[in-house]
Amino acid sequence: MLHPHRLSGTVSVDGLDYEWELRREPAWSESEGWQGMTVALLQKDMQRGALIEFPPPKRLLKGLQRGRLQINDAIVARGIRAALLAGWEPESRGKTMWFMVDADGN
Repeated sequence: MLHPHRLSGTVSVDGLDYEWELRREPAWSESEGWQGMTVALLQKDMQRGALIEFPPPKRLLKGLQRGRLQINDAIVARGIRAALLAGWEPESRGKTMWFMVDADGN
């Protein structure tokens, strides 16, 4: 069952558990315009986190009102896989890595 209105959770990807938390809802920035929602990722018991940023919803770009957040474990799992493919190494040390994904988390 999908829970589209949760703000955090745990998801299993390839046998490993990852914690996720919504860090920012889509927001307007004076310098950058509309920014999409951002989700923080952390593999359990590891040090290096990642942030995945989604594009701003098309409805905001068209000047329509905000809708409900559409985040669930499936989208987060795809975002985790995309971050891992892009070079995120949760077991390494260092700064949190930042990745842009599409609306589906790819």
